[in-house]
Amino acid sequence: ANVQPPEKPLQTEEWNRLRESFQAPEMFEEVMFNSMIRYNSSIDVAKSLLTHVAKSNGDIGYNLLVKYLALCVQQGKTSEICDVYDILKMRFKTLESGAYNLIVRGLSNSDQWKKALTLLEEIKKAMIPSRTNYESCIKAACRHQEMTLACELYHEMLTKDLVPTLDILQTFFDYSRGMKDPELQKELFGILLYFRENQIYPHKTLMRSIKLWFESIPGENWRGHLTNITNSGQCPVCSHQLEDSELSEEEYNRLSERIIRDVIHGTDTFRKTSPQEFEAFQTFVENRLPFDIVIDGLNVSHIKPRKSQCENLFEAVNCLAKNNARLLVLGRKHMMVNSSNWKREIMKEMQNKADFFFAENISEDDAFLLYATLRSGKHCKFVTRDFLRDHKACLSDSLTRHLFRKWQRGHQIVLFPSVGGNPMKFLPAFSYDIVVQTTGDTWHIPYKDVYEEKYSYRVPRKWLCLHRKY
Repeated sequence: ANVQPPEKPLQTEEWNRLRESFQAPEMFEEVMFNSMIRYNSSIDVAKSLLTHVAKSNGDIGYNLLVKYLALCVQQGKTSEICDVYDILKMRFKTLESGAYNLIVRGLSNSDQWKKALTLLEEIKKAMIPSRTNYESCIKAACRHQEMTLACELYHEMLTKDLVPTLDILQTFFDYSRGMKDPELQKELFGILLYFRENQIYPHKTLMRSIKLWFESIPGENWRGHLTNITNSGQCPVCSHQLEDSELSEEEYNRLSERIIRDVIHGTDTFRKTSPQEFEAFQTFVENRLPFDIVIDGLNVSHIKPRKSQCENLFEAVNCLAKNNARLLVLGRKHMMVNSSNWKREIMKEMQNKADFFFAENISEDDAFLLYATLRSGKHCKFVTRDFLRDHKACLSDSLTRHLFRKWQRGHQIVLFPSVGGNPMKFLPAFSYDIVVQTTGDTWHIPYKDVYEEKYSYRVPRKWLCLHRKY
């Protein structure tokens, strides 16, 4: 229900009349406070409702106090925020995280922001503070140019496995402009390396903040340009060649072993297939190695909803079979049954151009895809629109996860639906690594634009190039 809050404070009798006319009187106060927050009502109106509740019930419940607190925070009423916190602290031993988030945010945005730091220490005694708690305090410290404190809080939240938002990382760059501070500079370079290690692609607004920070460093003469990297991996701005996406022999062997151990033979795989089926698949692959391209047939078959699945897969196989590439298509047994979606004559024609392995209909084929690709050697690519996030998560250590991402970027061919009557398009695997890179005198940072956010399986082609001019 939605009610229009009164424009001025009411007396108890007036609140009673409003309550009685409300269709669910027992919910009146909750709904009214929600509306006050929505319409940003005067604090005096909210206080008059609290006074009415206290007179009627002899007490004000936790939920109503927190809703009143939310309105005070929304309007930056510092003294009221402190008053409500004192009442809550007196009446309740601990608060839930939502109330703490409101109080810390309210105090952080005020001239009494250091009280938020004291409260953060109190929260630590009862629970792990939320990311929101830390970020409110970090923003306050940055606004007041207490950058060392902000960095300490940032590292503290990382040690508690709290993942910082891009918004808070942008705050560091925005408030550090023009500062000649080697330690702070080292911290901000550390944030950029955090992007590298975690394959984070900042948005364009954050890119601009990073660019402005670099260009503001006194005496260093950095210049930044937003650019596109060529297919060869060369930056058109500074002519620097980006890191190769190819793994060394040692890295490749380590990755293959870990994927087979943690992902393929891990606890999850045989919930999705049987040991017998996977053994049959291994024999099938070993007898036909090596392949050039492994295709997730079911995934590719859904590329164009208006065409039959069989036609979609046929078009993809035709495109990829050019240049005599050896193809393996991972399919399901239902594809062998003649139907409107899977026509027998088209399937037969495809089987002349590619090897097919048909798994049970309930099996998931990601493990098959990874096994066949890795067993075929470093040259083999794979085709799926899936980003394989679940399999990354199965890997036991950060180095192997990093190698997996690097291998994936260099080996995954992504398929795009065609427009009109045009053939489908393939985004080829990258010959260079799509992560933050630095030589000391250059930084190259990939970022996402709006289009790429929409199609999250894409990796960025847009970069910020930063280089020193001597």
